[in-house]
Amino acid sequence: MTALLRATGLVKSFGDREVLRGVDVSLDAHEVVALIGASGSGKSTLLRCLNLLEPIDDGQIFLGDEDISDPRVDANRVRARFGAVFQAYNLFPHLSVLDNVTLAARVVHGMPRAAAEERAMALLGRIGLADKAREHPDRLSGGQQQRTAIVRAIATDPEVLLLDEITSALDPELVGEVLELVRELAADGATILMATHEMAFARDVADRVVFLDAGAIVEQGPPAALFGAAREPRTREFLARFTA
Repeated sequence: MTALLRATGLVKSFGDREVLRGVDVSLDAHEVVALIGASGSGKSTLLRCLNLLEPIDDGQIFLGDEDISDPRVDANRVRARFGAVFQAYNLFPHLSVLDNVTLAARVVHGMPRAAAEERAMALLGRIGLADKAREHPDRLSGGQQQRTAIVRAIATDPEVLLLDEITSALDPELVGEVLELVRELAADGATILMATHEMAFARDVADRVVFLDAGAIVEQGPPAALFGAAREPRTREFLARFTA
């Protein structure tokens, strides 16, 4: 089976600091992959390179059978095929929740307002935020804002969902409600690449776990193999922090 998203030999530097060192990573349709590693290991940079928010210095990225790293590619068209959620909620403060969720569907994908709002209300209802549709983001809790950001990302039916440490800015009591939404998306068959420090979530929900260290993939495999019997000493050292 051809991977839905595949990157080979990715290299990315900022000045003289090499952040990604020949990374090969792939994601099959309906697969959930958890990307783990210490802060500064390159997880966020990798996600930003994959949806062309950062230019790469070397390597190739394929979405389906299209080489999206070709400099002639329309980056905005490619990004429209992704859904991305980052640590900061990045909601537009001057727009209502409903307008935040429908903006990309209407402006980028040309969906009629009525259809976009009908879908948005169904999604907001599913996560218990339909009554907040006319509110502005500053009236929501952090967990509600992050769930709104996820709904905005999935409202356009993206081929791939990229999630970057989406619980790191949340109070501990709000983490569960955001992870539960991701758990539901995974159960529904979404294709997800998720950088996370939530090891229990990675172990329980991911189909595959990828350990990134100092800009290189050290080890990857099913959660049971990685968490239960990691082969590489560096992997075992990293995971020991969470199981001690």
